[in-house]
Amino acid sequence: MQIIISGLIFGCVYGLAGLGMVLIYKTTGVVNFAQGEMAMITTFVSFLFLSSLNMPYLVSFFLALAFAAILGIVIYQVFMKRIQNQSHIFQMVMTLGLFLILNGIAGLIWGHHPTSYPEAIQGAPFQIGSVFVTPNELFVVGLTAVLMLLFFFFFKYSKVGLAMRASSQDITAAELMGVKVSTVFLSIWAIGAILGGVAGMMTAPITFLNINMMFTVLVMAFAAAVLGGFVSLPGALIGGLIVGVFENLVSYYGSPEMKMVYTFLLIVVVLYIRPQGIFGGEKMVKKV
Repeated sequence: MQIIISGLIFGCVYGLAGLGMVLIYKTTGVVNFAQGEMAMITTFVSFLFLSSLNMPYLVSFFLALAFAAILGIVIYQVFMKRIQNQSHIFQMVMTLGLFLILNGIAGLIWGHHPTSYPEAIQGAPFQIGSVFVTPNELFVVGLTAVLMLLFFFFFKYSKVGLAMRASSQDITAAELMGVKVSTVFLSIWAIGAILGGVAGMMTAPITFLNINMMFTVLVMAFAAAVLGGFVSLPGALIGGLIVGVFENLVSYYGSPEMKMVYTFLLIVVVLYIRPQGIFGGEKMVKKV
């Protein structure tokens, strides 16, 4: 039970990172491989607020998320908007280039030595039944639940959410109905960067703060998104929980070095049985 609970807690981090990737892909059709490095930069900025400016955690948290939104907007306006009418493969290569650029810039600014990062809520672990959890782990679970509820109501009931859903289904039809698709894309990149930033600040206390801390998280978030179907927002979160539990079980009963191998083996098996993913819906048949 301890292994499963621990897996669910870190699965929340995978789910948040995967949620940002799915959100961008669902609307723009682009897999953002720079998502992890954007989150890493945001986490370093939050640490700058904490350590150099001595700001309270909550203040630095929200200021870092504001920075993440600005970073997402800048990346879309400067890089992605210029090639949004190009093939998706070119846009994907652009995100890979941004991955390398952001990683290199972070290395030049902050170096390559890992640094400890404070937890959101510090305190000794306490026992619930036969399971030990820390206050920070409960914070991660609670924050994930709150964000999922906010996104549910945002996409279902707000005009901006409706515009995003319309753009994800048919860009041309959305434009004909008066939706400013470029503004929607801008908002999506900002929200995706914010979700990544949250995942980064939840990851840093566990893995230490360094420029490569989000690589494994990015891979596992991608795996979670694929497992969930890559078009389903709830599927990304549930896929993250499945991946988190599965890798913990593999690490405990098998070998920690093989957890990524077995995780992708699980995905291959699932996709062989259900190619569209668990929550990907049924295949669509088009007549041309």
